[in-house]
Amino acid sequence: KQISLMEENQVLKVKVVSLENIEDLIGESEAMENVLREIESVAQSNASVIITGESGTGKELVARAIHANSPRKFFPLVSVHCGALSESLLESELFGHEKGAFTGAIYNRKGRFEMADNGTIFLDEIATISSKMQIELLRVLETKHFIRVGGNKEISSDFRVICATNRDLKKMVENGTFREDLYYRINVVNINIPPLRERTDDVP
Repeated sequence: KQISLMEENQVLKVKVVSLENIEDLIGESEAMENVLREIESVAQSNASVIITGESGTGKELVARAIHANSPRKFFPLVSVHCGALSESLLESELFGHEKGAFTGAIYNRKGRFEMADNGTIFLDEIATISSKMQIELLRVLETKHFIRVGGNKEISSDFRVICATNRDLKKMVENGTFREDLYYRINVVNINIPPLRERTDDVP
């Protein structure tokens, strides 16, 4: 009986932690309940997740909830806003750079993939990255190895990737503006967040 109570207590603790970590996701509609169930379902896995939805629907909050309820929660969640950076800056941001790699590189700098070791990397606005960066990203996701800009030493990192976009990636694949192999690599699980106008029960 004592063992049974201890097990029940542990289950309740896990549920409380889970509830605390998704408190910013407000909504009691069926659509939001589906989103919460999907978060709970995917959090324990290592699967790549793509979060889709219009701007302002809370895609980063969903990414944070997935990470917070995953076995990686004690390691960093590293966010990168891909749409805010040029190709060269994004490359340096993701992979890091060595001292002297370019003008202004006065010291070695870790990239976001390296910082996300054992944790999660969240790539927001993934649809905005260039063709060259799509190739680079695909290689890193396949091998979990990369080289800093200006370096020659291969670095490994064990990270989980979560991406977000407000664009139709499938249509971009059909148009030839987004690589099909990268699309399937990041789109293992898709969580779509409906806008508030489609879940009016949550307006109050």
